Amino acid sequence: MARFFYTLLYTGLLPVFVARLWWRGRLNPGYRQRIAERFGRLPHRPAANGLWVHAVSVGETLAAAPYIKAMQQQYPDLPIIVTTTTPTGSEQVKRLFGERVFHMFLPYDLPVFWKPFLRRIQPGLLVVMETELWPNLMAACEQHQLPVMLANARMSEKSARGYAKFSALTTPMLQRLTLVAAQNATDGQRFIELGLPENKLEVTGSVKFDVDLPIDIERAGEALRAQWGESRKVLALASSHAGEDEQLLAIYSHLRESHDDLLLLLIPRHPERFDAVTQVAKQAGLNVQRRSQGDANPDCQVYVADSMGEMLQLLSAADLVLMGGSLIPHGGHNPIEPAALGKATLTGPHYTNFAAVVDALVAEQALAVVEPEQLAQDVLQYLNDSALCQQMGEAGLAVVNKNRGAVQRLVELSAQALKR
Repeated sequence: MARFFYTLLYTGLLPVFVARLWWRGRLNPGYRQRIAERFGRLPHRPAANGLWVHAVSVGETLAAAPYIKAMQQQYPDLPIIVTTTTPTGSEQVKRLFGERVFHMFLPYDLPVFWKPFLRRIQPGLLVVMETELWPNLMAACEQHQLPVMLANARMSEKSARGYAKFSALTTPMLQRLTLVAAQNATDGQRFIELGLPENKLEVTGSVKFDVDLPIDIERAGEALRAQWGESRKVLALASSHAGEDEQLLAIYSHLRESHDDLLLLLIPRHPERFDAVTQVAKQAGLNVQRRSQGDANPDCQVYVADSMGEMLQLLSAADLVLMGGSLIPHGGHNPIEPAALGKATLTGPHYTNFAAVVDALVAEQALAVVEPEQLAQDVLQYLNDSALCQQMGEAGLAVVNKNRGAVQRLVELSAQALKR
């Protein structure tokens, strides 16, 4: 009954969802493209009995990448379908895999779209990254006897409270899952408390610890430093959101009192913010350079990374990394990538989306949590102490290497579900 009313409400709001796509397309035209796919219309029919991976956006796509690559390596003939909901996620899929996977946008969560969609793609297994659960999708998978695995699953305390408010929808969804591969035991217990049967839970760890670094990443970082100025300090704000770049720009003059040639590297999370971040930096009276318009020279003070798919390369050239999404109540972003690069890493207090990862890094002194009120002092502490940064970077790399292995376990579980 709850799903029936959910479907009625969703149907009534569908015009709003479409209008929102059109509105967001003002800044990112990708939202206005391939809209038919969101109604379940495929560009062409993919091969049947394949692996279907759903990754919402950039973060989930990057998390899924090592798993997809491992499946391709061990099962080269296995068809793989990847769905996303955002155009930036779509761009990441194309950049990482090209034509080696079938990509499309995820249809809206209505039975009228799911039935023909599932009949056409006929997958053998659906793997949903992290916690992207939709009531009608789960019901449709059950009707088509399609196994569903929630991979790299996380459930923060805040999210659990939200799901608990709609238990009439949440509990049936969880009971329809074939398996939840949780990042840690704490998150796994929250799934059980929300209604997941205990025999459907397995703690595998986070696939993000299995980050796949390019072989030449160190050389790429050195090349960037040669352009920027090898002796100057580089502070990177990774995956920033509105309100965070401004905080770094506000303390820049104070930081320059100790490091007059400091380069501030701003890496916005979303492409639609590239122009706004550039404008804010220029209004601060600083020498600003956009990556798309040339390399940063030694006179550049703020370098805006208005490109996609270069996060690792850019971070490899930094001395200190501050993770975005954490200086404002957004939930934070993944600090594993800078840790895997051996970089000293800081995060703000709002890191609920990656609490277990942050706690693991903090426990080994591989990451520090800073408060916006004393951001300048905390950042200076690390910029002024190269030995401390080196120790933190080495500790981070050790934590990452210690926790690798979740991808291979997911491959094994997927093979069992696909009966390969």
